[in-house]
Amino acid sequence: MSAQTEATRQDLAGVDTVTQAGTTPDTEQPWGALGLKVDEYANIKEILGRRPTSAELAMYSVMWSEHCSYKSSKVHFSLWGENTTDAMREKLLVGIGENAGVVDIGDGWAVTFKIESHNHPSYVEPHQGAATGVGGIVRDIMSMGARPIAVMDALRFGNLRHPDTLRVLPGIVAGVGGYGNCLGLPNIGGEVVFDDCYQGNPLVNALCVGAMRIEDIHLASARGVGNKVVLFGAKTGGDGIGGVSVLASETFSATGGGPTKRPAVQVGDPFAEKVLIECCLDLYAAHVVAGIQDLGGAGLSCATSELASNGDGGMAVELDLVPLRDASLRPEEILMSESQERMMAIVEPAKLEAFLAITTRWDVEATVIGEVTDGEHLVITWHGETIVDVPPRSVAHDGPVYDRPLGRPAYLDGLVADTTADLERPVTGEELRATLLTMLASPNLCDTSWVTDQYDRYVMGNTALAMPDDAGVVRVDEETGRGVAISTDCNGRFAKLDPYTGAQAALAEAYRNVSTAGAAPLAVTDCLNFGSPEDPGVMWQFRESIRGIAEGCKTLGIPVTGGNVSFYNQTGDVAIHPTPVIGVLGVMEDVSVRTPSGFSVDGSRLYLLGDTRDELDGSEWAHVAHGHLGGVPPVVDLEHEMRLSAVLQQGAREGWFDAAHDLSEGGLAQVLAEAVLRNGIGARVGLERLVLKGVDPFTALFSESTGRVLVAVTPGSEDEFLAAVPDSVSVTELGLTDTDVDGLVVVAGPDASFGIDHATLRRTHKATLPGIFGP
Repeated sequence: MSAQTEATRQDLAGVDTVTQAGTTPDTEQPWGALGLKVDEYANIKEILGRRPTSAELAMYSVMWSEHCSYKSSKVHFSLWGENTTDAMREKLLVGIGENAGVVDIGDGWAVTFKIESHNHPSYVEPHQGAATGVGGIVRDIMSMGARPIAVMDALRFGNLRHPDTLRVLPGIVAGVGGYGNCLGLPNIGGEVVFDDCYQGNPLVNALCVGAMRIEDIHLASARGVGNKVVLFGAKTGGDGIGGVSVLASETFSATGGGPTKRPAVQVGDPFAEKVLIECCLDLYAAHVVAGIQDLGGAGLSCATSELASNGDGGMAVELDLVPLRDASLRPEEILMSESQERMMAIVEPAKLEAFLAITTRWDVEATVIGEVTDGEHLVITWHGETIVDVPPRSVAHDGPVYDRPLGRPAYLDGLVADTTADLERPVTGEELRATLLTMLASPNLCDTSWVTDQYDRYVMGNTALAMPDDAGVVRVDEETGRGVAISTDCNGRFAKLDPYTGAQAALAEAYRNVSTAGAAPLAVTDCLNFGSPEDPGVMWQFRESIRGIAEGCKTLGIPVTGGNVSFYNQTGDVAIHPTPVIGVLGVMEDVSVRTPSGFSVDGSRLYLLGDTRDELDGSEWAHVAHGHLGGVPPVVDLEHEMRLSAVLQQGAREGWFDAAHDLSEGGLAQVLAEAVLRNGIGARVGLERLVLKGVDPFTALFSESTGRVLVAVTPGSEDEFLAAVPDSVSVTELGLTDTDVDGLVVVAGPDASFGIDHATLRRTHKATLPGIFGP
């Protein structure tokens, strides 16, 4: 017997074929260990008319997981369609259901963007979990035919001083920075939030944006009988097996379930992905790709079933042709592996030679592993033996759908009644000064440059704004300067108090942030992070959040283009705050006409746009000063946000603004401190006009009322600016930037005035994270 024949014989030993499955119905299978429920396993047998093979069971287990199938959430997705008007669809080129949404930004340019979670892997193995989260979202953007042009990250951790945060945070930050930096993609913004509710369940939400000409959009479908199925990129290894079914679709145990799941975490190679990006772009330019899909969650199971399901026929795949890093992998392991830096393309036979010439030039391994057939099934063989024979749609799209019970959580009754009205508040100037400094040093308001300095935000040379500005701005068209602004936002405390209003507050803040840069908001992506869907209270929070986003987007006239749902973010029975992270993308005709958030011109007049109310429930002040969470979140007025956005866009175009900064966590006090610190330009601020409106100095400084922006109007532009602001947007003059002022001076009457010099502001703001993690 030849060595090759003996190797094949050993490969087939114990392989579960379709024929065997049809004759051995009573064979016990580990469906429970793979995350399937008893009724789901029964459903698979009904679909196939027999028991599944071990390879088929592996495919159904990963594709029917919560992470891939959205089986607990998809029943609520009708809210997107119900609230998307024809006018909202005008700029929407590709919507929900593809790898990423695509919008028309003008001049023949299209932009694709999406945010996704990599939460559970990042707790188990922080560096690789976060790194492969970046890699995965970048490949989603690549698969649409676009060049990735920027990334962002929205991170949430537990208590800053908890030992496990000291383990998790440095690794996650290094993973995000290391992978993105090696790809040569600027990281232009995001969030870093600390709250005890994320202890044991950190959130790593990664966003990527890419640009292409409209005619270059690609979709994930396998069409054309005889077209070849080409797997290209990295070899398949044993990493990430069961990542979506076992790791991302279950809760961690209260005793610490993370380390036992380590084999499920993927391992990334950013340099291989960088080569893959350039290779894909050359393939697109040569017009040799008929369909394409990245291999992320569920690996080959996902790529083969989704491409076949979206096509017009069947697909035949020879699994033994898949290049392997580990020759000992069994067929079901190959199908489940989530090894990174892999893509699958559908290629016409006449274009195959040209396709392979390009992959060879880039030294990217490419292998024909199958072809599109005129059948209706996805058929996968292993050394000639059929191990998978399934209707592809049953794997990719027709999985179980659960309309889980909803119930308003009982905790809300007591929480909503427990307002901040009776909490002790600072009154004197000295007390207000001390409060501002305490807030400025607190985990969620302190300087985050310890984190963001690990990211390259200017690589590629197209970044116009980046953190700590309100929005990231990146140029798309070098010739005209056309570009996009992006912001991600969410206040989980607001969503805990009222998920509908909290979700709309996140939407409004992200919308406002891109507006402060001068962009016209155009589209939304979301990453919905929640606890267990098996808890009726969590499902109620989820439904209310979706309803808030969908109805809010309809009011604002911008569509949801896609996103991600991440359930099971809890340890034992303790869930995170509902955290619907919202990403808003806006368009700028010329990114050179953008508004930063820090003061840079002496003598600019400061105005507060919007109304300040006694809205401190769920605020950062309540959290920091009193450890308090209760009451109701601030009122959200989306019609007002639209009027405010129009003023901010016009101000940027006309050059009225030296700076614009949205008011959110920490209120006006935080914005003033950040603005004077940015470029060392001092400011003298008077609160008298707010006091005359019935707003006391403390509320004026620390309220978190929505719909407010501080603008610094350049000298000589005041009259033109004031004439343009509609009567429906309140304007309050606050003071002036002044290079003769050292830091910030706040005037609020004889008993409530105070000043803080630049050195004290800077030292206080910058010391917190280096004090924990080192310089």
